[in-house]
Amino acid sequence: MTRQTMRWTLAAAAAAFLLAGTARAADWFPYKAEKVDPPFSADGKVSVVEYSPLAKASKKWDLCVSFPHMKDAYWLGVDYGVVEEAKRLGVKLQLVEAGGYTNLNKQISQIEDCVSRGANAVIIGAISADGLNNLVKTVAAKKIPVIDVINGINSPDLTAKSLVSFYTMGFSAGEYLAKLHPAGGKPAKVGWFPGPAGAGWVEAAHKGFAEAVKGSALQVLEPKYGDTGKEAQAKLVEDVLQGNPDLSYIAGTAVTAEAAQGIVRARKLEKKVQIMAFYMTPGVYEGIQKGRIMAAPADSMVVQGRIAVDQAVRALEGKEVVKHVGPKIFVVDQKNLKSVAHDSILPPTSFKPVFLVK
Repeated sequence: MTRQTMRWTLAAAAAAFLLAGTARAADWFPYKAEKVDPPFSADGKVSVVEYSPLAKASKKWDLCVSFPHMKDAYWLGVDYGVVEEAKRLGVKLQLVEAGGYTNLNKQISQIEDCVSRGANAVIIGAISADGLNNLVKTVAAKKIPVIDVINGINSPDLTAKSLVSFYTMGFSAGEYLAKLHPAGGKPAKVGWFPGPAGAGWVEAAHKGFAEAVKGSALQVLEPKYGDTGKEAQAKLVEDVLQGNPDLSYIAGTAVTAEAAQGIVRARKLEKKVQIMAFYMTPGVYEGIQKGRIMAAPADSMVVQGRIAVDQAVRALEGKEVVKHVGPKIFVVDQKNLKSVAHDSILPPTSFKPVFLVK
């Protein structure tokens, strides 16, 4: 393996990352990322690296990609990443989506169908951290690479992971708020909406957020779990606002933040209640631009999708695979918004869902 094929070098700090551009889809790399050693460990050593994918696949491999749903712009961003990287590498791709986090059996069935039709590799955005373990074991036993993207799967049979630590995402959001209300400072009440109960990424984000606000002047209410559909999140936000007229912050999923903007404005609470998400979507980005959302950590979901496709192709071709890697996390607010490369962290505004690359 030559340095021209893959470069793994220690990189500069996060400030350099913020200034790094991606002028065209074809030259998104090398990309500032973090790898974990040993792979798949919760407490592994994290190293800052530059990720560079293959120039081209050696043949037109057939990839199956499974998402929990396509109901929000976050997964649209991951879709953009996997689709564009499949095109760049010259491989086929079929994407299936299960319709929501309550549909684990449907996701399992869809992946089984992919394998039955002859998919060479499977990329999974998991509905459940543990509920797919048996399926992963079965698929891996057939020598079919399985890549864990975005959400996290607790299986030792995976080929690789392309994801960030949602613990760090939650921690980054909590830390941002805690700095505004340090111990002994002005108290403030926070409504917390971490997402669908039982999902691995949700539990990780919840743990990180709770750790970050511990010891601060923030009072975080009991978490309100719910599906990441706008209607479900809007109802949760309405209920918390109704029961807590002294609420200062709404923090939670990107869908929560997007839904909360209209609710806060309708109730004329813009000067009283501020909104924060613990990950980025186009709606959150726009909300930050307009001053309606204060901040959100960016996990570069587009690049996570791209890396997952590259990992799958590398595994199929017997080439070196970085088994556990994800983009470096940083918080975006109005102060640094203009210095962030948009197409690294979000899909273009004109992008529509794509389910097939031939």
